[in-house]
Amino acid sequence: MFFKKIIYTLLCAALSAAAPLAAQDPEMLLMGLASGTSANPASSPMPMLMTQFGDWRAMFMGTAFVSDIQQSGPRGGDKLYSTNWFMASAEHKVGAKGAFETELMLSLEPATVTNRSYPLLFQTGETAYGLPLTDAQHPHNFIMALAFHYVYQLGEDTVLDAYIAPVGDPALGPTAYPHRDSAAELPEAPISHHWQDSTHISDDVVTLGISHKKVKLEASGFHGAEPGENRWIVQAGPIDSWSARFWFFPAANWAAQVSAGRIAHPEALEPGDQVRTTASLHYNKPMPGGAWSSSLIWGRDHSTATFRNLNSYLAESVLPIRRKNWITGRFEVVEKDELFSNQPDLEQQLDALYGSTFRIGAYTIGYTRDIGLFRHIQTGVGANFTAYSLPGSIKSYYGGHPEGGNIFVRFRLVGEP
Repeated sequence: MFFKKIIYTLLCAALSAAAPLAAQDPEMLLMGLASGTSANPASSPMPMLMTQFGDWRAMFMGTAFVSDIQQSGPRGGDKLYSTNWFMASAEHKVGAKGAFETELMLSLEPATVTNRSYPLLFQTGETAYGLPLTDAQHPHNFIMALAFHYVYQLGEDTVLDAYIAPVGDPALGPTAYPHRDSAAELPEAPISHHWQDSTHISDDVVTLGISHKKVKLEASGFHGAEPGENRWIVQAGPIDSWSARFWFFPAANWAAQVSAGRIAHPEALEPGDQVRTTASLHYNKPMPGGAWSSSLIWGRDHSTATFRNLNSYLAESVLPIRRKNWITGRFEVVEKDELFSNQPDLEQQLDALYGSTFRIGAYTIGYTRDIGLFRHIQTGVGANFTAYSLPGSIKSYYGGHPEGGNIFVRFRLVGEP
């Protein structure tokens, strides 16, 4: 109820602040996108390097964290690892009303996250060495995106777009966390990732959309299976899943979306499909040295095999202070039913005694300090701390007060100040 009140209050504020937006421009629309066809608020800063190659406009973006994680309790772990991604895109006008963009996004995580995962208490989803990952996060694929995007200005305020990606992000969920402004200073994934934005690396994606003034409607077909354990290759598959998403941009500082989709057999070791529903509200306020960015996200997974509905709630924010300091918060509540999936006998025992679902809370606070080392690389050092809440029925397996922390160095490509 509290979370619903927050969403309602922010949505009312966004509607009251709404102002007419400028006419759609195909080139600017392509430049303003984040992951796939998703978008942060229009006022969000986009750290990037830009250059021109003849009639082509090229953009380069990238972020890398080198982190050391330490987690307490019987199921906690520690590790030195790096999460990272790099994106290059090239955009070109097509006639008087069209524009075309090609995009390649790469990650070295298959090499920099050794043994196919890094510790992350209460995280679930995908596999490593043929077993379900629990209390650990998988690395991203080497090819995170390979996509082609065409937009056409149908009228003064109306734009059609088509997105085709052998590897890409369908129209489902909020902007994925590696590209979400409010998550920019957090090296680790949310434990709600597989309830909200885990489809951001999908195979054989086709998306069609139409934008008019403050709204956008889009639909996708894609291959639903999660990436396999060989993160170095592209794994094609039939288009067997669908999704639809509605965006509302009431003003330059706001973006909201609702989406739904049916994902065919996403988990290799679990039967059935998932029906995912999400809603999110994103706010960005430009400030000296950066922007105050915040997100509220809800995601629900319905399993067609177990008939369970599992919900997740996330509130996330990053605030710049005096240009070189960043304060970050991420607060999550997630209903988990896979915490003991790699221990089937124990899972059955707990299910008989306490039920199959456990509500987990994760509460993270962090700080980053920018240090000027390189001209086009925004370098920072930081740390964050996470405390968890959990039912008493599983405290004997996790400890009474599990907690974790990251210390890290962050590198981000930026243009001229």
